[in-house]
Amino acid sequence: MKERKKFPALKVLFIEGFLILLKHFIPLRQLPEEKFNKRRLISTYFSVVLSISLVLFLTGILGILLLNSKKVADHFKEQIVMTIYVKDSSKEIELKQLQKTLRLNVATKKVSYVSKEEASQRHAHEIGEDFIEFLGYNPLLNSIDVYFKAAFLNPAMVSKLSKDIELYSYVSEVVYDKPLLELLDQNIKKITFWMFLASGVFIFVAVLLINSSIRLSIYSKRLIIKTMQLVGATKRFIRSPFIKTHLLMSTFGSIIAMAGMAAVIYEMQKRFPELQIFNNLYELGLIFAGVFVLGLGITLVSTFFATQRYLNLKSDAVN
Repeated sequence: MKERKKFPALKVLFIEGFLILLKHFIPLRQLPEEKFNKRRLISTYFSVVLSISLVLFLTGILGILLLNSKKVADHFKEQIVMTIYVKDSSKEIELKQLQKTLRLNVATKKVSYVSKEEASQRHAHEIGEDFIEFLGYNPLLNSIDVYFKAAFLNPAMVSKLSKDIELYSYVSEVVYDKPLLELLDQNIKKITFWMFLASGVFIFVAVLLINSSIRLSIYSKRLIIKTMQLVGATKRFIRSPFIKTHLLMSTFGSIIAMAGMAAVIYEMQKRFPELQIFNNLYELGLIFAGVFVLGLGITLVSTFFATQRYLNLKSDAVN
């Protein structure tokens, strides 16, 4: 009787020991698989962050180029000068009144008076000899140089203003480079159109690339989504962690992209100080904010629809 009672006790002890061994050794056997899954998950997240940062970086650089191309175009437009030659018989009060009228014009950036003596000195410096000594008199006239703001400068405006000024009795002639102004205006319109078209195409491509990266990331978890749905989890409950995770990845990607943009801006300012990039901090801030919001917006929409797709699929169609 005693031996029969000992046998179950030994059997139980053996079973408990076997279970303890299983408890310790089974995780070790699963460890390589767990490591592989972790590596694959990290690789997926890394590829998504890299895709978002790269696309946003290129989009931001395009925005900076657009901003600075406008600056370059405005710089050339503001070099166009309209010169008003006045007669020697004109009175000083008339010249001051004309300059005041021109300065009050909303399109005017700068007005400068050039006397005939100053004009002769400039001309002599350009040709390398004093022509007054040769001629015996100064044939030049007093003049007023007018420079315009780039936002208002166009051939029609300058043409109308020059005709209005020529009506003054003491004005001898109004001169400006009409062919250059028309050519500059046409080329700037063409360049602006193609730049905006390229920006639209690039943003569209950015949306597609980020969307594809997020869809691939969620595709790898389609079975988890369907399993959670089968055990009774609501669509909102399933979708919420995916949206939070991808928004966090978008934030990291945006920070990386903005850091790269800042480095490019610093280098541009260093190499081309005449662009004065840091003088327009408000516009730069808008570009940085636009890149950040664009990344979050694309990520939010893409994640929502990607998860919604698998939530709406039947269990048989997931595989």
